[in-house]
Amino acid sequence: MYAMEAIYDNVECVKLDNPTPSTNYTGQRSSKRSFYLGVILSLSLLTVFLLIGLITLSFFNHNLAGHVSAEAEKRDLLNKNISAVSNQLSSMTEERDLLNKKFSAVSNQLSSMTEERDLLTKKLLCFYNQIIRCPAGWSNFSCSCYLLSESSASWDAARNDCRVRGADLVVIDFAKEQEYLTRLTNTLTWIGLHDEEEEGRWKWVDGTPLNLMYWADHQPDNGGGDPKWGEEDCAHIRTFENTLWNDLSCRNSLPWVCEKIP
Repeated sequence: MYAMEAIYDNVECVKLDNPTPSTNYTGQRSSKRSFYLGVILSLSLLTVFLLIGLITLSFFNHNLAGHVSAEAEKRDLLNKNISAVSNQLSSMTEERDLLNKKFSAVSNQLSSMTEERDLLTKKLLCFYNQIIRCPAGWSNFSCSCYLLSESSASWDAARNDCRVRGADLVVIDFAKEQEYLTRLTNTLTWIGLHDEEEEGRWKWVDGTPLNLMYWADHQPDNGGGDPKWGEEDCAHIRTFENTLWNDLSCRNSLPWVCEKIP
């Protein structure tokens, strides 16, 4: 009897010293639940922070997009203004160039008119005084002195010879002078007419433009496009058929007429 009681006492002591397995399991579940709650709470807080960050970033992006759009509009407006100013400057440049051309044309015309005035003044004085004194070997007609060469040369050489004599190749100003030269010459003869500076723009050696013309039919033709004739930039009086003018290569060798006003 006493022995059984001792055994029970030992069993109770053992129960007290060693807790039951169910008690340990409950504690582990409580610990895991706390851990999961902490993780969930942390994730929730992280999500909230991320959401706040996204909202903030979206706000800044919106403001930045608006700023970029405003700057783009300013840039486009500036480009339009630059384009308008550029077009205006281009138009002003064209107007300036046109005015310069007109001014140059008027200046050339005035220069030509001045030369014509001086020539007419000399001739009027000549007609008034009716005194013509030409060097020996020169003939006189209408206040000018003329010399028909005894040899032939190129147009440039012929003009140089006239200049050495204080004259120049003849300039035909009026119909009576044309008639006089047809009597003075008897073959193809250089006169002071050329278009060396600009093809088709014929002018006299004194700079005056061509107004009175006595071209032969279909002349001037600049060689008619035939390479064997070359560039025909100088004029001569008389052809093989008549007493009119023709254009010929300046390199050809012809007699010439010099003219000077005493």
